Amino acid sequence: MSPTPITDFVITDHAASELGWRGVSEEIVRQVLTSPEQGEQIRPGRVVLQSRITMGLQGKEYLIRVFVDVDRKSAEVVTAYRTTKISKYWRVEA
Repeated sequence: MSPTPITDFVITDHAASELGWRGVSEEIVRQVLTSPEQGEQIRPGRVVLQSRITMGLQGKEYLIRVFVDVDRKSAEVVTAYRTTKISKYWRVEA
């Protein structure tokens, strides 16, 4: 099942602070939200959307995970991070 893209969202102050600290730009968050490769519901009202993105001078592949509260008029980005542990979170479609 393909995740539903999110186009109407806001980035909370907490998320903006975390993004800066973690080296993830708002543009990358926007890219993941509007064209997610995968997604899953964490609990009612909260989803995580994720995509693989190549970043940095060495062109290293990262998994960007964006946690979003979708039970709001404008979805709220709670936090996001990048990880190289792609296989830990990537779900292989059966």
